[in-house]
Amino acid sequence: MTAKAPLADRIDQGRGITLADLVLKGARVFDLITGDLVETDVAICGDTIVGVFGSYSGRREVDLAGKILVPGFIDTHLHIESSLVTPFEFDRCVTPHGVTTAICDPHEIANVCGLTGIHYFLEASSLTLMDIRVQLSSCVPSTHMETTGARLEAADIAPLMDHPRVIGLAEFMNYPGVLHRDPGCMAKLQAFAGRHIDGHAPLLRGKDLNGYIAAGIRTEHEATTAEEGLEKLRKGMRVLIREGSVSKDLHALVPLLTERHAPYLCLCTDDRNPLDIAEHGHLDYLIRTAISLGASPLATYRAASLSAAEAFGLKDRGLIAPGKRADIAVIGSLEGCEVSMVFAGGVEVTAEAFAARGSIPPVARQSVKAPKLEPQHFRTGGNRVETPVIGILPGKILTPHLTFDIAPEDGDKRPDLSRDLIKIAVIERHGVNGNRATGFVQGFGLKRGAIASTVCHDHHNIAVVGADYADMALAANRLGEIEGGFVVVEGGRVLAELALPVAGLMSLEPFERVHHDLIALRAAAKSLGVVLEEPFLQLAFLALPVIPHLKITDHGMVDVDRFEVMP
Repeated sequence: MTAKAPLADRIDQGRGITLADLVLKGARVFDLITGDLVETDVAICGDTIVGVFGSYSGRREVDLAGKILVPGFIDTHLHIESSLVTPFEFDRCVTPHGVTTAICDPHEIANVCGLTGIHYFLEASSLTLMDIRVQLSSCVPSTHMETTGARLEAADIAPLMDHPRVIGLAEFMNYPGVLHRDPGCMAKLQAFAGRHIDGHAPLLRGKDLNGYIAAGIRTEHEATTAEEGLEKLRKGMRVLIREGSVSKDLHALVPLLTERHAPYLCLCTDDRNPLDIAEHGHLDYLIRTAISLGASPLATYRAASLSAAEAFGLKDRGLIAPGKRADIAVIGSLEGCEVSMVFAGGVEVTAEAFAARGSIPPVARQSVKAPKLEPQHFRTGGNRVETPVIGILPGKILTPHLTFDIAPEDGDKRPDLSRDLIKIAVIERHGVNGNRATGFVQGFGLKRGAIASTVCHDHHNIAVVGADYADMALAANRLGEIEGGFVVVEGGRVLAELALPVAGLMSLEPFERVHHDLIALRAAAKSLGVVLEEPFLQLAFLALPVIPHLKITDHGMVDVDRFEVMP
């Protein structure tokens, strides 16, 4: 990381009376104030832009004739753990796509190991080329209806609120807890009053939305329709347009992405895996897609940088202008957003720059402590034929609450492949209580075998879906042997797996290896009949009881609309 240069040097280099440390020459700057493309030199002193709209000389000069310079992109809400790699590999994977700031919520690892996980991210963020900012996880656990490896109250996270890499309180997912003034929720909201509090309120509208915003919550990424997004904008929320590996809201929200609304809109990925990053891109993909759908380049690039910086109080970035952090993406065209070079805090993003970073040891090893499972553990009892079934909407984490008649046979409700009704189970894996719950899901298309994962939002217990109980047991048990991850099983044999030994969430391998293994996993899942493009993260979200309408945790099937475990 380049240090902040002395004040006198910044002034003198900006005035042009001494050589700049670095000058980018011959490119056109996309001015996000006027919308003009202006050919100009850009002078950089240390980590700071000091000169634009003029000619400069530098100790190092880079000829970028024919290129366009735009401010580095800011991902305003994401969980780095969902990239399945450590913060260091995430940096190496994503920064070359022009993302120079990431505002992360480490609540995935926090749900496994508490403050240890948050401290790991804070330490790692001081070493990456990308500027990683941390929101303190507000919902560990997200609700009372799940078992986690840790619990964080207001008194646990408040001492970190003034850490230089902390922005504020992360997404407040327990919106029913806010509306019903749950004491734990109230304590966190009061502790962070006046600071940035990020929101999470899917489908919340009307006066309930008013009450939620009145709690001091400023930003929100769960709008899935333009109508919902517009209501949130009108009520003063900054809306973060999300396009992840499962939650894909960009097409629905792009009508809002106009030059009038752009100052109040941002872009985020939330959860995006290395497979999608390698095949499509990161925020550069969102930018390309938005413009191809009719959004203006000015509105889109504002949302990707300047508006994001303003929304989260990062006054030192978001423009290519004097005094701003030297976060710059070099692209071929506004429409194509083909990133060919990146500067993060004045450092050119290269293999050598990544190699020069420091590192810290991983945390939360050996975190999968589930008891050994047998096929009979996946039986579902009960005399009622009428059965709740989780529905899947591809590209959404909203899950319809379906009902089917499933008659028990010998005291067990079996999978019915003719109706695409397969078994789902969640098994507590933190060594707390050994809870197990089973239910049904429709939408995978799975015809045989089983898929299991320890990436299971947000409690990150073991989730397994399958057509065969023996395969479900094998898949779940294999996760304990590899310290967590993803496993695909058929006929008593492991077809593919990806070990995620850091908290059962992140690999210790390079992102290229993770990408390679995900390709094999996706192929193995498809060989079982799976029709979903991203079955593993889709599975993970079936266990998140703060997203309507029907979910499952280790406590049982959860009616999210009633906010209760079903009897």
